[in-house]
Amino acid sequence: MKEFMLLFVGADYEELGLSPEELQNRMGKWFAWGAKMEKQGILRGGDALYAQGKRVTGPQRIVSDGPFVESKELIGGYYKIAVDSYEAAVEVAQDYPDFDLNGAVEIREVVNFDQQQ
Repeated sequence: MKEFMLLFVGADYEELGLSPEELQNRMGKWFAWGAKMEKQGILRGGDALYAQGKRVTGPQRIVSDGPFVESKELIGGYYKIAVDSYEAAVEVAQDYPDFDLNGAVEIREVVNFDQQQ
């Protein structure tokens, strides 16, 4: 079994101006998707992320405030899943709740460094 990160790229809900009912409906879709993956035994974790952040760069360790990309391309959260292949991860991503908001899922395989010597 391999592990994959599903990175969620899309607009900030706050900037979209969703009504409380729309936000509640959308969150229900997220919770249902997470519950589905838990039931399948493939969910290894995940979190939503705030749009704001800090970045430390370069030899001088310069600190910048974010977001660092256009708000419509923010990484809003992630799930870590365990499946057999990229194809299986793509299948899991089909239930991403924000495709209708022009969101995207970036899928990246997690590198497992062998710690035994």
